[in-house]
Amino acid sequence: MIPEIARKLLSLVNVKKNMDCLEVYAEHRIASMHIVLEQSEDIKDIHIAQGAIRELKRIKTLRDEVISGSKKDGKP
Repeated sequence: MIPEIARKLLSLVNVKKNMDCLEVYAEHRIASMHIVLEQSEDIKDIHIAQGAIRELKRIKTLRDEVISGSKKDGKP
């Protein structure tokens, strides 16, 4: 992650309530994408749903990624 972007996101991820809300949203969207996977007959839609699920799962690790990225270049 680009350090400047990570630093801008620190205020979002350091508030537990914010991260909890993001995780609830991600879980809801993942469930929706699983329905698309189960019901879709178009391979393009399946690939789109798979990519969406992959990115939504990254929300669960966003805090760690932001904290790690903000420390690059020796700046906290």
